[in-house]
Amino acid sequence: MEAMIIRDAIVEDLPGILEIYNDAIRRLTATFDLEEKTLEDRREWFSHYGAHHPLIVAHADGKIAGYSSLSMFREKEAFKSTAELSLYIAEDFRGRGIGKALMLEIVNRARKVGFHTIVSGITAGNEISVRMHEQFGFQYVGNFREVGSKFGRWQDVLFYQLMLE
Repeated sequence: MEAMIIRDAIVEDLPGILEIYNDAIRRLTATFDLEEKTLEDRREWFSHYGAHHPLIVAHADGKIAGYSSLSMFREKEAFKSTAELSLYIAEDFRGRGIGKALMLEIVNRARKVGFHTIVSGITAGNEISVRMHEQFGFQYVGNFREVGSKFGRWQDVLFYQLMLE
C-alpha cells in the first residue's frame, strides 16, 4: 500500500465515499439505510460538514480507502457540544490500520473544535468496531434493543461514548 494520507474531504471525493457507503448499505448492518444513495444525495449530505463538523478521508493506492465524520448529535441547541461519530472503510482496505488512523484524527479534530463528548452507535455484532472504540477510550453506555430491521432481522444498537474533557 502506498503512503496513506488523511485529509479533509473535498467534493471530488464524493464518488469514492458514495461507493463505500453504498457497499455498506448492500452488505452490512453498519448503516440502517436500506436503499442506495445517489451522488446528488451525497452532495446534499456533504453540505452539512465543515469546520465545526469535520468530514475526513483516508486516501491510499489512488482511491478513497475510508472516511470518518463528526455530525450533529441532535437538533436541539443544548446538544451542540456533543458529536456523533461515523467511520466507514472500503472492503479492500479493511484490516490495514486505516480505521485506527481515521479514528485518531477525528478524535483529535473533536478536541480541537471543542466538543465535550463523542457518541457512537454500533450495530450489535460488529465486534471489530466495538474493540476499536474501546481502544480509544470509548465506554459502553447502553443498548437500544431491536431499533432497526435489516436483512430480515431486528438489530440492536450499542452506544459508546468518549468524554473529551
